[in-house]
Amino acid sequence: MKTETVEIINKLGLHARASSRLVNLTKTFGADIRLAAEGQAPIDAKSIMAVMTLAAAQGTHLTLTCEGRDEVAAFEAVRHLIADRFGEPE
Repeated sequence: MKTETVEIINKLGLHARASSRLVNLTKTFGADIRLAAEGQAPIDAKSIMAVMTLAAAQGTHLTLTCEGRDEVAAFEAVRHLIADRFGEPE
């Protein structure tokens, strides 16, 4: 299992387009991928509805957890997507 705190750094936060990109990426992996905001239960990062409930604005810290057969690849891919601001310029 891989776990780390990540920060949402893009200006618009985890809005609909960013959430969709995240979910589309996570669905390509067999690992169980979960995100949790501080004080909240972890959500399934493969569910668009669950991801949208995070309402993660810029600066929000989320706990990313990946567990399963391709957890390392999934973990690195999700971290890269977040660090790349979900492909957005700012």
